[in-house]
Amino acid sequence: MQSLAANLSAAKIEKNNDVPLNELDKATWLKPKTDWFQLVHTLLTSRYMDDVEEQDLVPAKLVFNQFSARGHDFAQILLGSLLTHPHDGATGYYRSRPFVLSLGLSMDDALASGMAKSGGYSDGRDIGVVCNYANQERNGAMLFPMCGGVGSQYSPISGWAQSIVYHRDQLKDEAYKGAIGLSMGGDSSMSTSGFWAALNISTTNNLPHLFYIEDNGYGISVPQTVQTPGGDQVANLAAYKNLKIIDGDGTDPYTAPALIVEAVEYVRSGKGTCLLRLKVPRLCGHTFQDTQTYKPADLLAQEKTQDPLPKLREFLQDKGIMDEQQWLALEEQTHAEVLAAVARVKLRPEPKIENITRYVYAEKDEQGQAELQLRGGLHADHHVFPQVSEQAKPEGARLNMLASIRKVLAHELETNPKVLVFGEDVGPKGGVHAATLGLNEAYGDLRVFDTSLSEEGIIGRAVGMALAGLMPVPEIQFRKYAEPASEQITDTGIMRWRTNNQFAAPMVIRIPGGFAGRGDPWHSMSDEVEWAHKTGWQVVMPSNAEDAAGLLRYALRDNNPTIFFEHRTLLDNRWARRPYPGDDYVIPFGKAKTLTQGDKLTVVCWGAMVERCEQAAIELDLGIEVIDLRTIQPWDKEAVLASVKKTSRCLIVHEDNMTAGFGAEIAAILAKEAFFDLDAPIERLAMPNTPVPHNINLLNAVVPTTERIELAMQDLIEI
Repeated sequence: MQSLAANLSAAKIEKNNDVPLNELDKATWLKPKTDWFQLVHTLLTSRYMDDVEEQDLVPAKLVFNQFSARGHDFAQILLGSLLTHPHDGATGYYRSRPFVLSLGLSMDDALASGMAKSGGYSDGRDIGVVCNYANQERNGAMLFPMCGGVGSQYSPISGWAQSIVYHRDQLKDEAYKGAIGLSMGGDSSMSTSGFWAALNISTTNNLPHLFYIEDNGYGISVPQTVQTPGGDQVANLAAYKNLKIIDGDGTDPYTAPALIVEAVEYVRSGKGTCLLRLKVPRLCGHTFQDTQTYKPADLLAQEKTQDPLPKLREFLQDKGIMDEQQWLALEEQTHAEVLAAVARVKLRPEPKIENITRYVYAEKDEQGQAELQLRGGLHADHHVFPQVSEQAKPEGARLNMLASIRKVLAHELETNPKVLVFGEDVGPKGGVHAATLGLNEAYGDLRVFDTSLSEEGIIGRAVGMALAGLMPVPEIQFRKYAEPASEQITDTGIMRWRTNNQFAAPMVIRIPGGFAGRGDPWHSMSDEVEWAHKTGWQVVMPSNAEDAAGLLRYALRDNNPTIFFEHRTLLDNRWARRPYPGDDYVIPFGKAKTLTQGDKLTVVCWGAMVERCEQAAIELDLGIEVIDLRTIQPWDKEAVLASVKKTSRCLIVHEDNMTAGFGAEIAAILAKEAFFDLDAPIERLAMPNTPVPHNINLLNAVVPTTERIELAMQDLIEI
């Protein structure tokens, strides 16, 4: 934000702006002194930006209500002014725009984002209240891409704070000393699972995490008495271990700065986690249409008296820091700046429609060079990987899939110090499926570690680590247990797209699932189509140990987030055993493998169905071509179309439910692009629309067996 000091009396400013802190009635303020004019300028800028939007000076059809931060803004700007460390990281929420302005976000970009114009922090792809700030120069905090969900901002900062400790202690990078993570939220967001997950992670590990709670007493229209017993969640946290609580008034220019400085310095000193709660008024409703009629009239009147702006004005005048003439001049100049910015932003072009499908995944430019995101992941930090080969070099005895996965993880941990493996029971126990057995002992608690039982926290933590330039490899114990993490997974997948390639959080989430001998609705779910539908995610389902090794290594070195699905019945399956293909072997995603050749029928399958389809094709010996997709996002459309063109028939076999399973996607493509090649209807063999049963006879009645696959093959060939 441009300072106005040059436009006012330089001598007067220098004199007034140099008041020693210890003379300000023991108010700490910003050390060693603050640029008072800059602070007021940012505060006024935020107010005037709200005004022009509310008064429709910006075309109403282009403006998304900015969830005004009036009343919250003074404390936010003070806090932002203290985040000066190059490795500070922060998350905000929909009322955090004043904070982002204090970090350095330009007025033009902030307004352009609200108007959905080109540029800004999303190029018109996201609503204006969800800001981000890459801070490429690293002259202060990076602001993570905000999300629309309440509470999702907390656990990523736990991951960032853990990354600070990891960079400092494990990677021996002294530049991270004193850095902190800040998460901001309203009082009602303390009811969310994201808040509690982050609180447990950060306090358990004594992480440099500052929780800043802006308490205005309401969640839209719901008062705090509905959110927590007694209506005061912070008071209820008084007995929480490893948590310093600082509490006070966020509008008082005497005390608020002292409280904020105390909180920041506590976390910077390495003492651990702090929760700073400041009471602030919500001077505007949740949106501009919200008239707050649900609040008592006396409360509304009382809140108006708590506006920090006139309090600050009086304080600065009383202390001789800024006189009335200077304040009025600053108001006039700031208002003119905002109107000028609005005029400039109105002239910005609309975002290019032809670019709307770009940056769902990492891309290359016309010269074949990677278009790297500004922040997040190994690639953005220009990490150099070892050489790879798509040629397998089998060595030693046949390994089961578990041993193959473990061997790849061990090699990547050994060769890349930025790889971290974590989840419930993955540490000393080695995972409930033993995929990480021995890794904790070999690589230590900072690199292979257990987490609290919170899938939201596991994946949210991974987001912060990825944005800090690490490669997180979180494990979800069973497919069904990923459901609590679905918000973090969704937000991670769309991060690159919604920030127009400014941010990305590459990671590999390992998820075992599917039946194993017997089944049940809780541990045997497949449902891989849900992740195929999650924008920005790659989905991998290997059928054997060799493919598992090549696909996992590729995922760990890729610049996109990946779901690595480990089918439970294949983990120690004899058919799935293969010799280890070598430490440099990779399988690029989207390349299917043809297991049997034929010209009578194409069978498309993946995961546990591959063994059964291959066995059925060999037993029938009728010229059946079996294709193992290996990855379903992306999937090898060209290989399937080429096979169907040859055979004129197609059977799709998968374990997931029939309705809206991924087989339906393949069938739709074939119906359109192979219509004139088909001599028979496309058939699907899948589970009925039921959960996985436990009884073995019931299980075999719903999951496609080799016998049922043979019958489906014969029927389709004979049409």
